[in-house]
Formats: sequence, C-alpha cells, structure tokens
Amino acid sequence: MKLKLLYIIILLSLLLAACSNDTSSPKNVDESQETPNAESGKEVNFEDETIVEEIEELIIPLYELNAIWDLQPISDANPKAVLLTIDDAPDKRALDMAKTLKKLDAPAIFFVNGHFIDTDEEKAILKEIYDMGFTIGNHTKTHANLKQLDEEQQKEEISFVSNTVEEVTGERPKFFRAPFGVNTDFSKALVEEDGMLLMNWSYGYDWEKQYMDAAALTSIMVNTELLRNGSNLLMHDREWTADALKDIVEGLRAKGYEMIDPATIKGIEQ
Repeated sequence: MKLKLLYIIILLSLLLAACSNDTSSPKNVDESQETPNAESGKEVNFEDETIVEEIEELIIPLYELNAIWDLQPISDANPKAVLLTIDDAPDKRALDMAKTLKKLDAPAIFFVNGHFIDTDEEKAILKEIYDMGFTIGNHTKTHANLKQLDEEQQKEEISFVSNTVEEVTGERPKFFRAPFGVNTDFSKALVEEDGMLLMNWSYGYDWEKQYMDAAALTSIMVNTELLRNGSNLLMHDREWTADALKDIVEGLRAKGYEMIDPATIKGIEQ
C-alpha cells in the first residue's frame, strides 16, 4: 500500500517538473483564469483514468512466480519476503481480516468465490475490501473441481467471478486460483486470455482440524519448516484464521520477512 502511494508521488513530481519546464504560452487561453496546480492548493484528480494509467505504467515488477508457486525476486528486490493470500472471501470474516491487515500495513490478495458476492450486502463488503487497497483474485463461482466440469461450465465458473468483480470494483481480477489447486488446459487458457496470472500456493494449514485454533495456526504458519524466502501463504476466510492473522503477520515480521505487494508481481496485466 505504501508502494502505491510512492508511485503517485513519483508521477506527481514528474507532472510538476514537466509543467515547470514548459515556458511556452498556451494559445487561446485567458491568462487571468486561475489554473489548478500545486501552488494554488487545488487537488490533482487521481480518479482521472489517464493519470491512473500513467501511475500503473510506473509499476516495475519486483517478483515472479516460479515452478513451485513461490515468489522469487527480480534484480535487487528483497528476497526475504512472503505473499499473503486469503481464499473463500468474503464469507464471514474477510472484512475483519482486511481491517486487520490494513492496520498492519500488510498487503494481500483476497480470492473471492461467486457465491459470496451474489447479494448487494456481499458486493458492498467486496467493494469495501477493494477500496481499502487490497487486490481481488478469482477463486471461481461455486468452488468446484474444474476437472469435473465441461468447458462451458468451467467458463461460467471463471467468467462469472471476473465479470462480477469488475461490476463491483471497476477492475477485473488479475490473479486466479483454482479450488483444490486443480486446473485444466481449458481453464489455463481462459485465465490467460482474461489477463490473469495463474497461482497456487506454497503452504497452508487452516483447513486441518488440529489447526482450527488461533494459537495452533499461528505457530504452524510462522514456524513450519516450509516457510522460506518467497513463500506463497494460503489462508482462508475462517474464524480461527481471522483471530490468528495479526499474530501471523507480526510473527513473520519478527523473523525478518517483508510482505509482498501483489501489484509488484510479474505477469499481471498492468
């Protein structure tokens, strides 16, 4: 989230520099008319699509997925970093989890299911999570095993979520994670066609009975031997995970891990 603010600051600096270097007098302009600028105290409108596009073009990829779904650094990006992801959102605690992560300044991807965004109330929750600065991913409409569906059904599972997310947030998902990590040749092609990056995970535990407890889940997520540079952490919208989330993030940071901003992952459509 700090990274996105940095891009805005960089772009504003470039725009102001360009304005200061332009000494030519514009034609057919009333010079007595006040022009919005930094000195006048008027705000630059960053809702303008052109400005947003220019900001996004400044985003330089820092990480890329490898063959085992970890994130590896590009160039001199910090290797001691992990990616936080939340599946099955927004069910019961996704908004609480987003608020926790926001307070911790910890970016994450929320992978949403279509059956959790089919009412106005659920769509409002999704919009709130998005407006807090979190990345929204596609986790299919009904959490079905894609290998058990024909191509038309797979298309409905994937396209419904992308279309609904775009309807609610104004932006299509840039990441796709199949339920159970099961993909087909058709789903892979469809995901690529829709501009999404296919993603699975490195490790996760919160669906196992012995880790349906905040303390136990925190301990395993932070202390597992599977934790390594670039780990892609899988969590879910669950009561115990929501309760453990703050301690998980703080535990990872205590071990020196940085949280990866999804916007800096190579392969997503900018």
